[in-house]
Amino acid sequence: MIEVRELKKTYEMGKHNTVHALKGVDLSIARAEFVAIMGPSGSGKSTLMNLLGCLDRPSSGSYKLAGEEVSKKADNELAEIRNRRIGFIFQGFNLLPKMSALANVELPVMYRGMPAVNRRRQSNECLKRVGLGDRMTHRPSELSGGQQQRVAIARAIAGSPSIILADEPSGNLDTRSGEEIMQIFQELNDSGITVLLVTHDEYIAQHAKRVLRLRDGLIVSDEQVAERLDAHEVLKQMPVQQESAT
Repeated sequence: MIEVRELKKTYEMGKHNTVHALKGVDLSIARAEFVAIMGPSGSGKSTLMNLLGCLDRPSSGSYKLAGEEVSKKADNELAEIRNRRIGFIFQGFNLLPKMSALANVELPVMYRGMPAVNRRRQSNECLKRVGLGDRMTHRPSELSGGQQQRVAIARAIAGSPSIILADEPSGNLDTRSGEEIMQIFQELNDSGITVLLVTHDEYIAQHAKRVLRLRDGLIVSDEQVAERLDAHEVLKQMPVQQESAT
């Protein structure tokens, strides 16, 4: 699914200050892998995520997505790839506050030109898939943090992406809500979607199948998770709590 070779990214911060965010990354990720990307601030993990998500282009090196070289494509071509292949999920949810959960989920497929009836049906199914079949008409302010993140996941999968990129998706959530989000990611991954997750949390990373660690713009370790946490089993051991709006 993803083939990266000698990927570098530099930023010019004034005349005499060049920041080498990535210094030559080699990386292969197969279809339906679940990979956690970890590293301290300034390690290059956010830069790597932006490049893999086609939100930016590398300074040099090769990035092939499903066999297609994307590293030198024009902005409009990158936008098309993002729209067709990638779903994004962020720590801050990024929902439109005046729109219902259903309307927020419909947005990405609306831009694809999908007929309204099909768009509504698909968005409805995505919200049911993340356990929000009874919250479709609620606005973000009427939902808890965990529920808002589930709306964001439904929005990300509405376009049937082959890859999900999640940046600290449980960072603003309580322990149980975070575990519920990880359960959804594991279920999506089991259905064949490739999941890439940026996190600072070692516990959250143990829900993935593989952990990459970056430092100073380079991958310093790449390991399979020996004892992967099963979110479904973890949730069985946790007390049930009633979600309320934030």
